[in-house]
Amino acid sequence: MALKLVPIWACCTNQQHCCTYPQSLKLGYGCRLSGSTFLNLRAHKKWECLVLLSETERAITPVEDEQPLAPPGDASVQETQIIQSKGFHRDLQSLPKPLSATYLSSGQHDGSNVRVAYQGIPGAYSEAAALKAYPKCEPVPCDQFEAAFKAVELWLVDKAVLPIENSVAGSIHRNYDLLLRHRLHIVGEVQLLVNHCLLGLPGIRKEELKRVVSHPQALEQCNIMLNELGVARLSSDDTSSAAQIVASEGTRDTGAVASARAAEIYGLSILAERIQDDPDNITRFLILAREPIISGTDRPYKTSIVFTLEEGPGVLFKALAVFALREINLTKIESRPQKKRPLRVVDDSNKGSAKYFDYLFYIDFEASMADPRAQYALEHLQEFAGFIRVLGCYPMDTNL
Repeated sequence: MALKLVPIWACCTNQQHCCTYPQSLKLGYGCRLSGSTFLNLRAHKKWECLVLLSETERAITPVEDEQPLAPPGDASVQETQIIQSKGFHRDLQSLPKPLSATYLSSGQHDGSNVRVAYQGIPGAYSEAAALKAYPKCEPVPCDQFEAAFKAVELWLVDKAVLPIENSVAGSIHRNYDLLLRHRLHIVGEVQLLVNHCLLGLPGIRKEELKRVVSHPQALEQCNIMLNELGVARLSSDDTSSAAQIVASEGTRDTGAVASARAAEIYGLSILAERIQDDPDNITRFLILAREPIISGTDRPYKTSIVFTLEEGPGVLFKALAVFALREINLTKIESRPQKKRPLRVVDDSNKGSAKYFDYLFYIDFEASMADPRAQYALEHLQEFAGFIRVLGCYPMDTNL
């Protein structure tokens, strides 16, 4: 692997702290910048240290559940990369080249020239969330949540939109775990109103259906309608896959629970709309990117963090009190067991040891990191927490 050397100018006021370089580097007091421009460093004596660093040398801080990278020649890594490449529904080589930072910033509002990864296939609710956030983006389907994370990290896409919780089904724990395992930043959120539709082949009525296929959660959320029809229920990976199965197999007595967009894509008829038991069925999605955004106070912001707590009575109460004392509203509290330290042994008596789970706590609160209240709250939280990580600070989505 070729290394690209990048010059870094440093100012050194103490000669003892300056770096010494081998003669092979041939560093002098003159450096040609561009064209005929020549910089004479003898006229600027304070600039006395020139450091050459490789772009591949980066400081990396390990986090919970993060796996170290294997050597390039490791066959297992190559096999893993091949498996991950199969997580996309299109040839990865057909994707456009990675965009520069300047190119990305030109289309952040409407999604122009932005590629957004989502889990599922065209017609999925995640695709609808991506298009709501970036109406002119290029959605890139992935068949697993982790494939979407990897797509952003490998510069195959610019952002990822992934579900994190549903007002009926609750939290999506897998994505909470992946947030900690990967080094992506939350840069936004999308709240999407879910409209489950009963789909079937053109020309049939819903009373003719004998089987309905969809994601297990979608089937459960449409329990009343499906019981009235008396149909058998079949599971699929997601709602859009169910629509694709019905369209490809062409079985007239099989229907699907999916979105209206899926019906349009796969040429199915909408036999019934809004068949979910709860009309206020909302899914919240997170927008992930490689770099965080600069937070402000010009609009409502939300901050997401994850932390662990030291052992002791009332520690969780004290941790939550740092926000209450500063009148910061908490919108979400989620706990997940630590996979590397699942159990903790505490000697409560001479008769034996009690075992407890060690937990990670995920919290969303309504405040920007530019707000001094949030800064003081996190500084206060460090007194009780063994580990804190800010997952992102981002504008709140107030539109459905």
